[in-house]
Amino acid sequence: MTLDLSLELTARSRFDVVDLRAAFLNEYGDALSSYPRCLYWSAHTTAGFLDRGLSARLGPRRVPSYVAALRRVFPEGAGYAHDALEDRTDLDPAQRAVEPRNGDSHLAFIAGGLLPCVTHWNDTAEPVSFVELDGVSDGRARRRLTRAIGFHREVFAGEVRLRVPLSGHPIDSLNLKDTRLGLYDELTDFVAAAGVKKGRLHIALGYGEQDAALTINEYETLLMNHDMAAVMRNPLWFMAKQTQSALANPRAIPGKALGYARYDLVRILNSSLDALGLHGSLVEKLVARTLAFPASRLFRMRRSINLLVAETPNGAVGPVEGIYQSPILLQWRRAARDTRELRVTLYALE
Repeated sequence: MTLDLSLELTARSRFDVVDLRAAFLNEYGDALSSYPRCLYWSAHTTAGFLDRGLSARLGPRRVPSYVAALRRVFPEGAGYAHDALEDRTDLDPAQRAVEPRNGDSHLAFIAGGLLPCVTHWNDTAEPVSFVELDGVSDGRARRRLTRAIGFHREVFAGEVRLRVPLSGHPIDSLNLKDTRLGLYDELTDFVAAAGVKKGRLHIALGYGEQDAALTINEYETLLMNHDMAAVMRNPLWFMAKQTQSALANPRAIPGKALGYARYDLVRILNSSLDALGLHGSLVEKLVARTLAFPASRLFRMRRSINLLVAETPNGAVGPVEGIYQSPILLQWRRAARDTRELRVTLYALE
């Protein structure tokens, strides 16, 4: 049996690091202490966790310094296109009135390698760092929804291999949550057939897949097409100028931020090539080859992501995500068949 606990946090400041293990202990006492492992989950794209390996290397005392470094790379209020709410076609008037201007927080989340779902051993006093990057907006403290699921072991419950299509562009990205793909229907059916009620989906690139990565964050056009383009250098200037973006020196940007730039820039790149009638041309191949060099240095980009499996709001059991969270497949060089293989492994939490 597992123990599934929820906790809402009120942010203390815009940027903060909270020991989530201690927060659950304060709220629920030692309810989780009998479970050797714990899965922690965040519903947000600007507040989450460092992976266990990075967290261990940094140590709890250095996590705030790590966050401070990300803030220097992505300073607040630096004119991010994501924050030009009047241009956000994804927002209705009511949403536009309350939407936070937090482009810097999204970029810091991705550049810093933060995650919405991690597992930790429970037999240690080491803090579980919940990193807050956008806790206060317009003077209002935000509420953060988290979960902690205590479990004894993970049990292999099945594996499936899926192929997802990409465009013919060498540099491309794909929202795996896109209903046109039908991927989430397949995952829900896969979970239902396995009979798992509480678990973890591990989504990884196929063994032979190269020059690609997986990540989770908000899939928002202005954030992707404009803001992260600023970390890229020429020769994409003539495409980036269509969005009136400024290009920055990529040496000043951490590797993972540069990797996300590659993902964001594809909207500029692909739409421009199509508009210019250059799709599949020598120009496109040259651009892809130019981007491949920085991409090749980004092997820290993730080849896998984890999703919580539990009961969803509609009563079915399947992948559980926050409103704005989307798993994203990105590539910086064309796959052999314009598709990518994903290995999806389901583990039951017991």
